[in-house]
Amino acid sequence: MAWLSNRYSGLVPDKEQQEKWREQFAETDALAGIETTENFERFNQINNLFMRATWDPVVDTEDTQAFYESYRVAPTVRKGQGFSQQDFALRDASWAVSRVISNRAGDRGKREGFEAAIEPDNSLAPKKIAVEDPSAMSHKMKKICKLFGADLVGITDFDERWHYSQRVDTRDHSPTEPDLPPGMTHVIVLGHSMDYELVRTYPSALAGASTGLEYSHETSIVIHIASYIRNLGYEAIASMNDTAMVIPYALKAGLGEYGRNQLVITPEYGPRLRFSKIFTNLPMKIDKPRQLGIKQYCDICTKCAENCPPQALPFDAPKEVTENDGGAISTQRGVKKWSANCEKCFGYWTKLRSDCAICMRVCPFNNEGKWLDKIFTKLATSKWRKLALWLDGKRGVPERLKPNEWWQNFLK
Repeated sequence: MAWLSNRYSGLVPDKEQQEKWREQFAETDALAGIETTENFERFNQINNLFMRATWDPVVDTEDTQAFYESYRVAPTVRKGQGFSQQDFALRDASWAVSRVISNRAGDRGKREGFEAAIEPDNSLAPKKIAVEDPSAMSHKMKKICKLFGADLVGITDFDERWHYSQRVDTRDHSPTEPDLPPGMTHVIVLGHSMDYELVRTYPSALAGASTGLEYSHETSIVIHIASYIRNLGYEAIASMNDTAMVIPYALKAGLGEYGRNQLVITPEYGPRLRFSKIFTNLPMKIDKPRQLGIKQYCDICTKCAENCPPQALPFDAPKEVTENDGGAISTQRGVKKWSANCEKCFGYWTKLRSDCAICMRVCPFNNEGKWLDKIFTKLATSKWRKLALWLDGKRGVPERLKPNEWWQNFLK
């Protein structure tokens, strides 16, 4: 795998292309809070941290192998509430649907939904329905997406900057071409809210069920919606973590703002969502990004960074990552933003034998939507954000719900 030694070779767009992108997306980027620099590089999927866990000795450790093994064998047991056999059993069961899809094309070097787009299971209708009103079609598609189970829906334009420069063949890590059909014009971005009470039990294997449930849900949802669009005669490719980075697309689609915790924070659910996407050429009206005031609150709040056990989250202002920054290999280059030391973050996951989302749990925007929560959000996203910060300081760090207590409440 000598090609891995020069990971960034050929990934930097020339100045002409950079200028073209800057002009094309200037207005949208400004609204979405996206700031690129002359050092911008399209990201190579081989450097995704979860891919690195399969080839890079810095990440592929004994703890990493044990972490992945805990998802493949009978439930593991370890000390501490939330890590019993029933906790691991629930977590691993939550991934079942996603696992079926992601494993079905392994013999062809594809892990659908993670390293490759989800292959359509129906043929393209030979005749396209006429779309005379793209705005009406957008409204209809949002209703259809919610019918199938999506919690949030936004529509934006196709933006190749955020697409992986290469897809990875999972059999031998060799680079292959991205597998989207030509002519994609739109991206439907879907938000899937995670269970509030399960999230309260982070860090635990039990809490990991909140992640797996939404991966399985979104797997089903994007397949349904892509199938519907293809039956209308238009291309549609279902996508989860594969093909392109979803955070820029969620920002462009107006679903939320980027937070210090590296998550898209939304008015409806805070950071407690998974996101998926559908690439299509179905004519639709595009949504505009929204400036909600969330990022301005994150500018003065460091709660997630303060409560991150491996200290992987930044305390300083958004900045462009350099070679010397921790986790830089797995971080988008040429974008001024908050960036985590993902190696520290994942290292903590592997020691837990499950994912950690303490940063999600303690985020002041993570709430149940009660009237006091709504008042806080109003204050935090207004000129009174410093008052909201003071009030949140008085409230303190949200207490972790003990997993045994979750089970007792759940079984009442």
